[in-house]
Amino acid sequence: MPDQTVPVPKKPTGVETLKQGSHGLRGRLAEELAEGGIQVSEDAYNLLKFHGSYEQFDRDTATALKQQKLDKDYQFMVRVRMPGGVLTAEQYLGLDRLADSHANGTLRITTRQGIQFHGILKGDLKPSIAAINHTLLTTLSACGDVVRNLMTTAAPRRDARHGRLRADADMLSAALLPRSRGYHQIFLDEEPVAGYDETETLYGPTYLPRKFKIGLAVPEDNSADVLSNDLAAIAVFDQADRLLGYTIALGGGLGMTHNRADTFPRLASPICFVGPDRLLSIVEAVIRLQRDHGDRTDRRRARLKYVVEDHGLDWVRRTLESYYGERLDDPRPTDRLHIPELLGWHEQGDGLWWLGVPVPSGRIKDTDTVALRTALREVVQRYRADPVMTAQQDVLLSNIRPEHRQAIDQVLAGHGVVPASALSTFSRFALACPALPTCGLALTEAERVREPIVATLDGLLRRHDLQDRRISLRITGCPNGCARSYAGDIGLVGRIPGHYAIYVGGDFDGHTLSFRLLDRVPEARLGDTFAPLFGAWALQGLPEEGFGPFCTRMGRDALLGLTSE
Repeated sequence: MPDQTVPVPKKPTGVETLKQGSHGLRGRLAEELAEGGIQVSEDAYNLLKFHGSYEQFDRDTATALKQQKLDKDYQFMVRVRMPGGVLTAEQYLGLDRLADSHANGTLRITTRQGIQFHGILKGDLKPSIAAINHTLLTTLSACGDVVRNLMTTAAPRRDARHGRLRADADMLSAALLPRSRGYHQIFLDEEPVAGYDETETLYGPTYLPRKFKIGLAVPEDNSADVLSNDLAAIAVFDQADRLLGYTIALGGGLGMTHNRADTFPRLASPICFVGPDRLLSIVEAVIRLQRDHGDRTDRRRARLKYVVEDHGLDWVRRTLESYYGERLDDPRPTDRLHIPELLGWHEQGDGLWWLGVPVPSGRIKDTDTVALRTALREVVQRYRADPVMTAQQDVLLSNIRPEHRQAIDQVLAGHGVVPASALSTFSRFALACPALPTCGLALTEAERVREPIVATLDGLLRRHDLQDRRISLRITGCPNGCARSYAGDIGLVGRIPGHYAIYVGGDFDGHTLSFRLLDRVPEARLGDTFAPLFGAWALQGLPEEGFGPFCTRMGRDALLGLTSE
């Protein structure tokens, strides 16, 4: 007899149940924030994400405090939603003031062109979010199971192509916010408005199964790494710079879980082409597809990439057409993606200039040797430069008059800020997530070891006369890939304390994923591991062949042979 057992449906996760009964993401947040103390409940922890904040604790002090039978040093991270990384001078100065009044004296540029604050105490959480809103910015949907910060090119070029991308990023960002007024009532003391319909017609009562990321680009400027997003929109222009539409690609995402083969990084796959006036319609259709078909029983497999991978592109396209309401056109071929140089001085195209200032690991702070935060504040105050944050964790100071260029260089130099021209090519393209001590998911260090790792690998490149070659390094303290560690030439992924999995084979411009070469390599052995690889690249690499493509061409077995010699 055939097996007649009926599979038992899996239950939704507890987070799904929480969202369902949260009354528009409110829960008991208002009450818990008013109750004092230093931390929040687990339910409040999960709802706070939608409002732009994560509860964290200082992992450097946790063990000593536990031995003293004291509470952990709880604090909150607050993230700003700012599509395309764009700020006015006044907004930046407002955020800079907040770093001292409510946070730990630093601002951190994220790899999604946002800014986040660390070290905010529970009692300062509501005032800090209110202060951000007073600058006409928001933290709503900077985290949580919703559409996160919209990414696009940071380059402040005053041309039709870049202008359209920024406008569409702004449009999508505003249109895709939740309808619930819970955020405004909890953090801004807004009174309920009679008759306002809070029905989440797009997200539904349980919002999305997981976070959802969108990136916009043109082929000549893929600085947003669009294919690493759940939804990538690649603009197609004619020779007169008239927008013809967008090629839409779905299913990107770089998070995974160690020792779970059913989780993996993935780049987005082209699915269709839409006209310039249908961008919002297709984006909403994709969101509905993910809303209804994403896995709500396993948060580790809840991203859109698993819907695409499990069902296939044909099914995805047919299902997407039912949400879109009409037949979809085939994706149009686009030129090869390219990541341009944004650091240093550049003409904007309107008579003004921008200056790209490198910010190691995105951390804007003052140290004993480099007063970067003070220098940026002085330039923004004195010359009214409007900052733009990049996906590379740097800042572009835009709208600078040509006669101010020399004076700005002098201000930065006077505070010890190293210009991009004085940095190695390798160090300019090295990313790192915060990791320890603030991230609860980190298995080892990232930001705090970026400098010594870059110095070690940079020295090896110089030994082989490769110092002028573009090569990207991404370091993350865990496998979630916040610094896009699976999509560059080299990815170092935290495995256990002090050890990294090494990924190679991706390409600089964002077309190809890396593959895992080695597992659990001690930080102290990274130089010994990469020395023969760089040596082989110098001797056997093809003209203009990047390190990642070289590794792919050689193959894993050949590379392992080099590292074991």
